[in-house]
Amino acid sequence: MSTFSPQGRTEIVRLDGTPARVLVVDDDPPMLELLTTALGYEGWTVRGTRGGQGAIKTAREFRPDAVVLDVMLPDMDALDVLTRLRSELPEVLILLLSATSQEDSEERFAGLAASGDGYITKPFGLEEVVARLGELMQQAGVAQARHDSVLVVGDLALNEDSRVVTRSGDRIHLTSTEFELLRFLMRHAEEVLSEAQILDKVWAYDFGSQANLVKRCISYLQYKIDAGREPMIHARGGDGFMITPAVGS
Repeated sequence: MSTFSPQGRTEIVRLDGTPARVLVVDDDPPMLELLTTALGYEGWTVRGTRGGQGAIKTAREFRPDAVVLDVMLPDMDALDVLTRLRSELPEVLILLLSATSQEDSEERFAGLAASGDGYITKPFGLEEVVARLGELMQQAGVAQARHDSVLVVGDLALNEDSRVVTRSGDRIHLTSTEFELLRFLMRHAEEVLSEAQILDKVWAYDFGSQANLVKRCISYLQYKIDAGREPMIHARGGDGFMITPAVGS
């Protein structure tokens, strides 16, 4: 799982260097999309769902480090959702989003606030949610701040400043194009990236007859990164390519 440190940003990652896992629960589709996009931009692995039942099911499978939970859900009371999440994942951090509307009694809101790890009142800025979540994860000791420009996926590390790539400490020599391709894959670790996306970001080509170019460069990269080791770079049928930590790394 990758970590991404753009110039001038402090990145919050798990203690082992992998991205924090965040579940977003909000019944408003535009807000859900905004939140998942903003948190994903931080380099975190993010999933979103619109209801309480979906939150419980997804949390069980996804095992998030933190949950961003809107208190107004269509199918369950947020306090019940919070209680269920705590029973399934006792260590999970829960950041509540509350409109503090007239629909929320003071008693109910007090119960929610006491059960969560923090809350933010709507309207809010996305930066506020990102910052508060990062603070909570660091305070709880599940994450740390990273100040350098190293992308890490399992035992593979790429230094964006020095352009040095290593796997299990062994240096791997890449061409400039291979480096850019690997950097793009690592910035989006565990995401399936289409050939069109790769062409656009690595070569700045429109998708057309250049698909073989992507396949060829991926094969070169696989030879250098995966030769004699547990594979990390995978083709996903006709959907594209992805990089994941090697099993056991």
